[in-house]
Amino acid sequence: MHSDRPPDQKLPHTGSPTSAMRGLTFDDFDLTAFTAVASSFGQESYGFVVTPNVDHMIRFYEDAAFRALYAKASYVLLDSRFANALFQVFKGRTVPICTGSDLVAALLKKSVRATDRIVLIGGSEMSAQSIASKYGLKDLKHHNPPMGFIKDPQAVTTCLEFIEEHSPFRFCFLAVGSPQQEAIAARLRERGKARGLTLCTGAAINFITGVEKRAPEWVQHLALEWLYRLVQNPRRLATRYLVRGPKIFRYLLTTRVNVRTNTLPEVPCPVVQATPGEQRRATPGA
Repeated sequence: MHSDRPPDQKLPHTGSPTSAMRGLTFDDFDLTAFTAVASSFGQESYGFVVTPNVDHMIRFYEDAAFRALYAKASYVLLDSRFANALFQVFKGRTVPICTGSDLVAALLKKSVRATDRIVLIGGSEMSAQSIASKYGLKDLKHHNPPMGFIKDPQAVTTCLEFIEEHSPFRFCFLAVGSPQQEAIAARLRERGKARGLTLCTGAAINFITGVEKRAPEWVQHLALEWLYRLVQNPRRLATRYLVRGPKIFRYLLTTRVNVRTNTLPEVPCPVVQATPGEQRRATPGA
């Protein structure tokens, strides 16, 4: 399953570091609130959701191309309890948490009807069949791009056209790892053909299907899920968590953490750099 790519796969580095210095802006939705937002999104317009964890935040600070992708996202939801603990220590504030894994599970369990069109990008055919069987999905469309597909223009086009061919959809789950999933989501928006809500889900499908074992809830609430995953798979995750991960301390010392108040949460709009409390001003479907 291609849902957790190595952190060293980067997009071309372009642009200035100005937006990184302003910091990352999160939407003020927890799991319950955003489940309602996603459930009511509809199929008349297109939007996409990113769920940054610490590794994504580091990439945001270091890679201007990745920041450009986040600037096109409709919603930015905090995926990491550990990051939230750091925000409290370094910035004296907290951010609502809505992890991608919990969100996907909640939508499949509570919001999706059997006849809803669901598009899944990434994961094996067996995983797709497991999802369809577990949630009684009768209209699940699945495409698994080859490893490293984001570097192959034809493979990218094939992926984009598959999603657009099966639009409008209730939800499109992109489970091809970061930054591949954010790049595909942003390209769909640029092309303007897809309709429905796309979610960059990371390892959520792995957890739901049992390919990866998620930490017990008490470990999650202690903000130690990263440690649990490290113990489960040290060879793959040691560099990410022990070498790359500590960079977040330096970045939090010099940048802001912004929370955007949402007065019309059901309306899709791009992420903008905002000061705390700034309201959403984008045009629906822009």
